Amino acid sequence: MGNDLTVLVLVPNAGDRLPRCLKSVSWADDIFCVVDTRVTDGSDAVARQYTDHVVYHEYENAAAQRNWALPQVQTEWTLVLDADEWVSPELARRIQAIIADPSSRDGYEIRRLSWFFGRLIRHCGWHRDYNLRLFRTRKGRYLDRRVHSRVVVDGTVGVLHEVMYHDTYRSFEEYLATCQRFTTWGAQDAFDRGKRARWWDLSLRPAFRFIKMYVLRRGFLDGYHGLVLCGLSAFSVFLKYAKLWNLERQQRFGPTVNVPAPDQGVTTSSGDGSS
Repeated sequence: MGNDLTVLVLVPNAGDRLPRCLKSVSWADDIFCVVDTRVTDGSDAVARQYTDHVVYHEYENAAAQRNWALPQVQTEWTLVLDADEWVSPELARRIQAIIADPSSRDGYEIRRLSWFFGRLIRHCGWHRDYNLRLFRTRKGRYLDRRVHSRVVVDGTVGVLHEVMYHDTYRSFEEYLATCQRFTTWGAQDAFDRGKRARWWDLSLRPAFRFIKMYVLRRGFLDGYHGLVLCGLSAFSVFLKYAKLWNLERQQRFGPTVNVPAPDQGVTTSSGDGSS
């Protein structure tokens, strides 16, 4: 391996966002796109406009997909991006300096700023979002989690304040689809670790998430966008723990709910009010 860089990008249905991502790292030695086999919007064809290193692999979750891809990377360094992320020119120059310096650390957390419904969010805690995305290839591996996994680096880690950007949700449909998937995976991960939902998980946790983001992290300064984001974030916390509660319920009582028939003592009424 030389002191060069591969950019690893997972490609879902993201053809409208992918060009900006790949253009921002056109300077890299290799761009390695791993395409979800269920892609239907032509994102794979978009990827081939920027790199010949495009492979298909059935998607289970992001961590599993990246851990499958990393052993195939042949460069000293790997930069991990999502298809809806892109690198600022300042960050690009900083990364190039790092990989050219033999004394650089083994991994780097990178500051990420995110857009939500068309607005750049500068509060809510999103302005403090750092992700470990740049690392020496053979020293990094993702934790085996379905959602919100992170790479663990065997070595020293630094911090980069130069920015990468993230184009998150543009509509409620996008948010709710992701929320449904991530809360299901998050509940299953927690259940597998032995976590069980308690009343405070369903009541206090969502409320605290809203207060933390909207008040303590000054989400109110992001206007209606901040209010909606904090409310949806609190809802996602509630939904995750509600699903965790349901997994425990299903383990104890089975996956189906038996509703008593009318002749078993349940009084029913017709639409006109008669019984």
